[in-house]
Amino acid sequence: MTEVLNKAHPATVRAWVDGWAISRRAPRPVPEPWGTRVDVGLPGHVARHIVPAPTPEILRRLTGTITTPGTWLKLCAPTEAVVPCLPAGWRVEEPEYMMTATLPLRTPQPPAPAGYTLAVTTRAGVTVARVLTNAGEVAARGQFAPTGRTAVVDQVETAARHRRRGLGTVIMRTLTSAAASAGARHGILVATADGRALYETLGWTVHTPMTAAVLTG
Repeated sequence: MTEVLNKAHPATVRAWVDGWAISRRAPRPVPEPWGTRVDVGLPGHVARHIVPAPTPEILRRLTGTITTPGTWLKLCAPTEAVVPCLPAGWRVEEPEYMMTATLPLRTPQPPAPAGYTLAVTTRAGVTVARVLTNAGEVAARGQFAPTGRTAVVDQVETAARHRRRGLGTVIMRTLTSAAASAGARHGILVATADGRALYETLGWTVHTPMTAAVLTG
């Protein structure tokens, strides 16, 4: 029996992939026997292969056929299980976590702190929330894209000199509130370890650990 390094819910992973592609204006995801492929077409991010239930055999096949630097693997498995299966030439990034939440979240939406304003816009189906300084500088931002009844939250970040002021919480609560108002009943995102710590306080839970690896040469 082939060892499965970890297994995530395929429909959850596919919803995230579809929403991510909408959020990033990427081409439509392509189904593959082992998961999904997105031909991103950017320098340093040529394509990404998303695998919900990676096995050593799947990784051998993928890494044995992928030859273009800048191609990424997004694997639903912990880093310590993935690293022994990757040959030389692949760089593993910091651990990530796919997280989910049921919407609407029963958390109040705080106003932007003094000295900041909140701006929300929607274009081509993607809703973007920004916290701006009085000078118009973007202090924090994030966005979500809908896919069916699911909202995929993406690109949440706070500028270094504006951290520790609750701006990430303002962004997340704004996005989830807007998503729920638009009819979404589930939220999905992929977080860093730092992001995970924040999102757990806001009602999100880990669905699966994620490992990202890129072919460097």
